[in-house]
Amino acid sequence: MVNVFACPVIVVALGLLAPALGGAQSSDLERRVLQLEEKMRKLDPAFGRDAPVDLLSRLEALERKMERLLQAPAEPAPPAVSPLQPVSVSGDYQASKDAETRLPVSGYMDFHFNKNRGDPGQFDFHRFVLLFGHSFSDRIKFWSELELEHALVEGGEEKGEVALEQAYLDFLIKPYFNLRAGMLLTPVGLVNERHEPPSFNGVERPFVETVIIPTTWREMGFGATGDLGRGFRYRAYLMSSLNAARFDARQGIGGGKTNGFEASFRNPAKVGRLEYVGLRRLALGTSFYSGHAGFDLHRINPRINIFSVDGRYGYRRLEFRGLFANTWISRSGELNASLERTLGRNPNIGSQLRGAYFEPAVHLFPRRLRQDLIVFTRYEKYNTQHRMPKGFVSLPQFDRWSWVAGATYKPNADVAIKFDYNFNRNASSVIRVADTLNLGIGWWF
Repeated sequence: MVNVFACPVIVVALGLLAPALGGAQSSDLERRVLQLEEKMRKLDPAFGRDAPVDLLSRLEALERKMERLLQAPAEPAPPAVSPLQPVSVSGDYQASKDAETRLPVSGYMDFHFNKNRGDPGQFDFHRFVLLFGHSFSDRIKFWSELELEHALVEGGEEKGEVALEQAYLDFLIKPYFNLRAGMLLTPVGLVNERHEPPSFNGVERPFVETVIIPTTWREMGFGATGDLGRGFRYRAYLMSSLNAARFDARQGIGGGKTNGFEASFRNPAKVGRLEYVGLRRLALGTSFYSGHAGFDLHRINPRINIFSVDGRYGYRRLEFRGLFANTWISRSGELNASLERTLGRNPNIGSQLRGAYFEPAVHLFPRRLRQDLIVFTRYEKYNTQHRMPKGFVSLPQFDRWSWVAGATYKPNADVAIKFDYNFNRNASSVIRVADTLNLGIGWWF
């Protein structure tokens, strides 16, 4: 039940903020908008789940929400409050303190139907994820993400797993410099940090951000985050390193994630991301990763370097997003020889992995409707053996590309019903890859 008696305070603040948007977007302005968004989420916990990236659009979203709240009839506050829902309470100091310290709970879920051409289809409740947070004070905050995959746990990810995807503390110091430590999502690419189902098109995550950039990639680490003003923001971490003993030709470096379990910090990886969101409906980003990965190998310590650039742009009811990523593995020839002696087979790991995709989409329903229908297509090119070390030959089945065409229907901004068909190809004339049909429903709260 919404408490509209708190609304005039936010309305006045919005009126003060609006003239400032004509000039540069300062760090102080960004902080004030964040404060207003936090107040709005106390009135409506679902507000901001699909928030725009630029400051002006966020302010406009706040104004539209305020107009809807002010048009609704005022309702008295309920006599009892659920312990899991943050609320806004006026006139009661102790109740306000309880609301501020209450544990915020959020989550997202999705289930899929996947069918390879020529094979029977399968249903899978892919993810059930709960997120818990806590504010120790205005400057010390905690956030976590606990995931159950494939609806059950029976020893191994193929049968399901319980995984801690995030668990970190934020120490807020200045808008341009804050500290973060714990289990962190690696800030590389578009999807890894924001992988909730309604936030991207397609039932499954893009191939490039699964093979070239590992998906749901998290490691132990610490570092700094901040907003530099004028639309620039950053994240820079030292993180536990990958395990090169688990690399292979098909999945690239994805198998080398430690996920915080017996993670090595002997040679911590340096990871950073810089984003620009200073223009309306435009977001640009670049990421880098550099670290040694030989802590589980004998007398070899290959270095892994990753560079990626990505962008999102919206024009009226059109949206575009794209990404390019390249991964370098040093001493990959020695790595192959070492793993062949250990495993009894040659993993044929490449010295360079490369991938890119481009996705245009169109929103078919007008903005005034609460529902939305998005039609999209995505072209992906990805090769886990783009370059090979001397003496090793690339295999054509790992030079792959896909056309993905589909639609996303949103009866609500937080619920996505998805369909896509993948036309999958590779460069091999012998080993073929099947097309796939995917259906899914995902939601967050």
